Amino acid sequence: MTTTDVPAATDRRARTPGGATERRPRRRREGAAWVFLSPWVLGATVLTLLPMAVSLYLSFTDYNLFDPPRWVGLRNYTQMFTEDPRYWRSVRTTLLYVALAVPLQLALALLVALTLKSVKRGKGFYRSAFYAPSLLGASMSIALVWRAVFNDGGTVDNLLGTGGWVNRPGWSLLAVALLTVWQFGAPMVIFLAGLQQIPPELYEAAAVDGAGKWRQFVSVTLPMLSPVLFFNLVLQTIQAFQVFTPAFAVSAGKGGPADSTLVYTLYLYDRGFVASHMGYASAMAWVLLLAIGAVTAVLFRTSRSWVFYASEGDR
Repeated sequence: MTTTDVPAATDRRARTPGGATERRPRRRREGAAWVFLSPWVLGATVLTLLPMAVSLYLSFTDYNLFDPPRWVGLRNYTQMFTEDPRYWRSVRTTLLYVALAVPLQLALALLVALTLKSVKRGKGFYRSAFYAPSLLGASMSIALVWRAVFNDGGTVDNLLGTGGWVNRPGWSLLAVALLTVWQFGAPMVIFLAGLQQIPPELYEAAAVDGAGKWRQFVSVTLPMLSPVLFFNLVLQTIQAFQVFTPAFAVSAGKGGPADSTLVYTLYLYDRGFVASHMGYASAMAWVLLLAIGAVTAVLFRTSRSWVFYASEGDR
C-alpha cells in the first residue's frame, strides 16, 4: 500500500456504518436522551414501580402498619372472595355506580357539545363555564356542599319534599352518581373537538337525501364521532371504578346508609387505614387493577363492531 492510500482507507473506515467514529456520536446522543429522561425514569421507578412491587408483596402478607409484615400466602385473596360479604357488596355497588354514572355523564356531555357546536357567539365562555365543574368537582369541599344539598332539610328536600337522598338507601348512590355526572366538562370538550372535525359535506349530502336532524345524528354524527365516544367511554369507565371522594363525603366515610354507597375504593380505604389491614387492602387494590384491565380489554374487543374509522386500515 502506498502512502497516498492511507488517508483514503482511513476515510472509508470513518464512513463505515458500524465504525467507531459513527458510534461515538450516537452514544453521545443516547446519553443526552437518558439525561433528559432521567427525571421521568426516576419518578416512575420511585413513585410508581417500586410502590407497586411493595404493594404486591404486602398483598401476600398480614400487615397492620405497625408490626413487620407476616407472610400468609393467598389467605387475603381467599378471605376476600369466600369470607367477606361486605367485599361483594362493595363490588355490586361499584358496578351499579359505573352503570349509572358513566352513561348519564357521556349523554349529558354529548348533548351540551352538540348545543355548543351551533353557538355562534360566546362559545369560549360557555366552554370554560361547562368545563369548570371538572376542575372543582373532585375536591372534598364540593363533595361536602353536595352532601348538604342532598341532606335532610337541604335544597333537594325543600324543592321536592322527598327527604334527603343521603339518608335513603335507595337514593344515596344516585346522589353520588349525580356529582360525577355534574363533572361532564372534560368529555364535553373532547366531544366538541370531535364534532368540529366532521366534514359539513356529509350533513349536506344527508339533507339532500331527505334525512332529518335525528337521522343525520344517527347516520352521520354518531358513526363519525364513534372513535371519540370510545375514547371517552374508556377514560370515564376507568375513572368511575376508582371513585372515592364523593362516596366518602356523602357517607361520612362509612359507606352508608346500609352500605348503599360502599364503593370499592371506600371499602379498600376502610380495610387499609381504618381497620389497619394493609395486606388485605393491597390484595383488594391488585384485584381492582386486574378488573379494570379486564373491563378495558373487553371494551377494546367490542369496539371493533361499533367504532368507525375513516380508513379501514386503522381498525
